[in-house]
Amino acid sequence: MSIVTLARFQFAMTTIFHFFFVPFSIGTVLIVAILETCYVVTKNEQYKQLTKFWGNIMLLSFAVGVVTGIIQEFQFGMNWSDYSRFVGDIFGAPLAIEALLAFFMESTFLGLWMFTWDRVSKKLHLLFIWLVVVGSMASALWILAANSFMQHPVGYVIRHGRAEMVNFFAVITNAQFFYEYGHVITGAITMGGIIVAGLSAFQLLKKDKLEKTTVALYKKTVRLGLVISLVGSISVMGVGDLQMKALIKEQPMKFAAMEGAYKDSGDPAAWTLIGWANEAKHEEVFGIKIPYMLSILSYDKLSGSVKGMDSANKALIKKYGKRNYYPMVNMMFWSFRVMAGFGALMFLVSALGLFFTRKKKAILYEHKWMLWILGMMTFTPFIANTCGWLITELGRYPWTVYGLFTIKQSVSPNVSATSLIISNTVYFLLFTTLAATMVSLVIRELKKGPEYEEQQLQLANQASVDPFDKGAF
Repeated sequence: MSIVTLARFQFAMTTIFHFFFVPFSIGTVLIVAILETCYVVTKNEQYKQLTKFWGNIMLLSFAVGVVTGIIQEFQFGMNWSDYSRFVGDIFGAPLAIEALLAFFMESTFLGLWMFTWDRVSKKLHLLFIWLVVVGSMASALWILAANSFMQHPVGYVIRHGRAEMVNFFAVITNAQFFYEYGHVITGAITMGGIIVAGLSAFQLLKKDKLEKTTVALYKKTVRLGLVISLVGSISVMGVGDLQMKALIKEQPMKFAAMEGAYKDSGDPAAWTLIGWANEAKHEEVFGIKIPYMLSILSYDKLSGSVKGMDSANKALIKKYGKRNYYPMVNMMFWSFRVMAGFGALMFLVSALGLFFTRKKKAILYEHKWMLWILGMMTFTPFIANTCGWLITELGRYPWTVYGLFTIKQSVSPNVSATSLIISNTVYFLLFTTLAATMVSLVIRELKKGPEYEEQQLQLANQASVDPFDKGAF
């Protein structure tokens, strides 16, 4: 394998694994904040138990996310030094703000939240977790501001072979940034809801072995998770629709690749439901098409044509010079359909789940097959988020910074195939270990249950009673 291919594989591996935990943390910390708000407002101790329980799982995702983020920074320095040099002046400001302000705020208040239970007022403690929510979302904001420059570079000039920032406001108001940020945050909210509802459903599968109070607690989080995932999935579909329509003008090659369209569609445009392409010959092998649907999806009407990859390639050659601008078409085509399909499935399951968990007719809890479906949904946001990331990054081929800097230009000049193979192996083993540790610790927390901390506290209080005290007999 070539050095560029190995470097791209490492970038994909480290980023995908890191991105498992970013939306996981953002989504679950929002759930935890809502649960603690319910506790402070209602003074119901059950919400306190749930806050601590899901807070422990959130903390695990946060910790693994920090570790994987550090690994990602290492691979940038090791394999993409020319890229880092090219965009360093642009990325310096938003990433510095992310590290020094947003992440510092997030980690500081998370620490305060962890260690000040019953040591500060309830309202102040609640403020800590909501500041963590704000910090986590602000952290994503600044990172995506940098990433949006890669998709749509603005506010810069080229000097001495580097992109230098001349308009910070233009960078943070990049139109692509608003689409990206909205899509990631709403996706994270959906993920948090699905994970909480799904893991609760898995626990309810063994409700015969659980205390009635524990079953009641899990039923509460099933409902809350489904409400959050329903709101998130509706929002994700809305923002995603706007983002896809923007690509028609901003990155027509990416849009055409998602649709597997080599030729111009004609008017009206048919949408390919399933298909396959011969990427070497740049032609479609087969496809099942739905008339008018692509026009509706692209322009919200029954008419309108879409430019194909061949036309987009000619335009790119004319603008940027002769090279291959075709991305990995089959990967793009199926990633989009898997992402959109799972997004629709999360919406459907959330809506039906809420319907079937109504107080008078909560039949979901009585049928194991329903609980299994909801439980298995836990894995869908990880798959959907990964597919979304693949579309975002692979569709920009052959650029790291669209129209300015290519992948081949970005790789470190002194890296070797041997060093990449070794580092890929080390990273893969490290990620496998982290994943196994994360899964085992989450399972351990689930086995303990939401009432574990209170039970341990009661046992500790009983053990601390003086046996010669009159009150002990």
